[in-house]
Amino acid sequence: MKIVLAGGTGFLGKELVHFFGTDENEIFILTRGKSHKKEGVNYINWDGTTIGNWTACLEGAHVLINMTGKSVDCRYTEENKKEITRSRVDSTRVLQEAISQLKVKPNVWMNASTATIYRYSLDKLMTEDDGEYGDDFSMRVAKDWENAFFESELKDVRKVALRTSLVVGKSGGVYPVLRRLARFGLAGRMGDGKQKFAWIHIDDILGIVDFVIKNEQVKGPVNCTAPTSPSNAEFMKALRKSLRIPFGIPQPKFLLDLGARIIGTESELILKSRYAYPQRLIENGYQFKFENCQDALNDLSK
Repeated sequence: MKIVLAGGTGFLGKELVHFFGTDENEIFILTRGKSHKKEGVNYINWDGTTIGNWTACLEGAHVLINMTGKSVDCRYTEENKKEITRSRVDSTRVLQEAISQLKVKPNVWMNASTATIYRYSLDKLMTEDDGEYGDDFSMRVAKDWENAFFESELKDVRKVALRTSLVVGKSGGVYPVLRRLARFGLAGRMGDGKQKFAWIHIDDILGIVDFVIKNEQVKGPVNCTAPTSPSNAEFMKALRKSLRIPFGIPQPKFLLDLGARIIGTESELILKSRYAYPQRLIENGYQFKFENCQDALNDLSK
């Protein structure tokens, strides 16, 4: 199977390469770095904006997964806001243009998206069918991203937008940061602790990608979240239990705002209530490896 990963050098990209890196698969990664081949993986230079020689690697690909986009782990200055949006929308549109010119198009195109597309919610569970969108910066980015992805159809190409929640994994995502806070005794509730913490174990992200490839009936937006969304206070308690840390100092909002400013990020990344449910995956038969956060965090603490 020929797999192309656009923006595949980050945490999720490396995990996908490890998961699919067998003799049966040929992997290409579109990167802003130099073109080269390493450990059987083909790295192809592209700028994420314009058509170039990189389009050749898409010819005859079975799977395209686009994860391109500036990290949201930064201060939301006007310049950063523009780059966060531009990097996602431009890369999606140039891939659309490139695929339209191919003789043999990918069978399935998965585009990264985010569960942050839904409004702040403490009580309404957001599914793909009846989720309610909001209109702050993060939500507008998500909507612009998906609009660029779905605005034009590609014949014989199945499109899936992966609305990913907070990923917990040993080597990346939100887990290493939270584990470090816990070891300093700072893993108490954040803010009032009531905000919903939509999360997913890295093993399930990999499982979902594999499931989507194999199941042709899955298309459109897909919530990539565990079936259960604890409150922030409940999640932090489960984290402390998994690490055998007896206490965690609560972090009030003003302190989180100050800390976020000092380290160059935004407190909304941890304070927003993400309350999403993977209805489409469950209806199509996906079996989660980790359904509750305690089991997931226990696994990561080993």
